Amino acid sequence: MSIDPTLAEKLRGKFVVLDGPDGAGKSTQHKRLDSELTEAGVDTISCRDPGGTTIGDRIRSVLLDHDLADMDVSCETLLFMASRAQLLTEIIKPALTENKTVLCDRFVTSTCAYQGAAGYDPKRIIELARFAIADSWPDVTIVIDVDVEKGFDRIGRKPSHAGKNRKLADQGPTLFTGVEPDAMEARPLDFHRRVREVFQSVGDYYPTPVIVIDGDGDANTVYERILEGLHRVTL
Repeated sequence: MSIDPTLAEKLRGKFVVLDGPDGAGKSTQHKRLDSELTEAGVDTISCRDPGGTTIGDRIRSVLLDHDLADMDVSCETLLFMASRAQLLTEIIKPALTENKTVLCDRFVTSTCAYQGAAGYDPKRIIELARFAIADSWPDVTIVIDVDVEKGFDRIGRKPSHAGKNRKLADQGPTLFTGVEPDAMEARPLDFHRRVREVFQSVGDYYPTPVIVIDGDGDANTVYERILEGLHRVTL
């Protein structure tokens, strides 16, 4: 299934986020959705969170390239929000003003899930986000849900490696190239199970629509589910 003209037009000028646990396949689906929207004549811009700007990439390095064991979860959460505020000001808002469709790899839902799993109240995270991004919430967030062990397998990590900051190059071949476990991925297996649970329930209190998609199956099947979900949601 490919994106049809009706859905492409529905997504024109909208802010769409793809999110989910590690190994859910969101980056793959992001690239396909971007490609098909472009082919359908929709101007798009892709970005990632955290990062996506010079300042944001510096913050991303602090958050993901180092051991966060000594970082307070409040500090961690605020750093994500700082990167996000810069991304909105520099990239997202100007694109939406030009009626471009913004596709973002992760957003506030990730902070709810990962920092929530680390002990920070997800609803408090929403309050902080209101300060960082004001009313610039995504029009829709797609959460691709996947079993933790299956997600680990997709990115070439074994459950026994959770909590160990190892490079994938030491673990054999992977389904993805250029991927290394960052500071979030390297946390224990139980942490990732809590992350998945928060992702599954974040739509209960998130300010804008969240669609949870079953990420089990091949990439084409998951993409069809994403398109079906986007057809159903009111934007």
